[in-house]
Amino acid sequence: MPAERPAAWSRGQRRLHGWNAAFVLLGFAVAWVMVAVPVQELLAKFLLYQVHKSLGIAAFLIVLVRLVYLLRRPRPAWRADLARWQRRAAPVMHAALYVLLVVTPLLGYLTAATAPAQVPTLFLLVIPVPHIVGTDADWYAVLRQAHRAAAILLVVLAAGHAAMAIGHWWRDRAAER
Repeated sequence: MPAERPAAWSRGQRRLHGWNAAFVLLGFAVAWVMVAVPVQELLAKFLLYQVHKSLGIAAFLIVLVRLVYLLRRPRPAWRADLARWQRRAAPVMHAALYVLLVVTPLLGYLTAATAPAQVPTLFLLVIPVPHIVGTDADWYAVLRQAHRAAAILLVVLAAGHAAMAIGHWWRDRAAER
């Protein structure tokens, strides 16, 4: 890791952050729609599940790239005016977000793999993703709830993260006047 911290996030880091956030939020929204679609509308339900899975896989791949990027180019130095409690809370929040960005799609993958219905996973609707574990109704019930809880927690923490970022931006803007 470099000795000096950069002054700001790089353009690539900001873009990856934005894409990650977009895929997570879109995946979360698609999830609520896909479970509400009746089984009688099988094609729509299948397509929504595949879109949800693709968004999850894409978000997972992006967070892996972000983690590698973070090892090569660390986060910027803390702002001098940042409150002490925020300096303490920020690393914990970021760590929790990164853990959830990795764990939530993995739980989703395992949920799909253990599902009794055995619906294939098709990344971008064309690339088959093999299931490395077999069906198991008991594990499916546990994993499904764990995936849902992790996704909700991820979105709640991300909303808090966004609120703090907007607050910092707003404060900076007010200070410029």
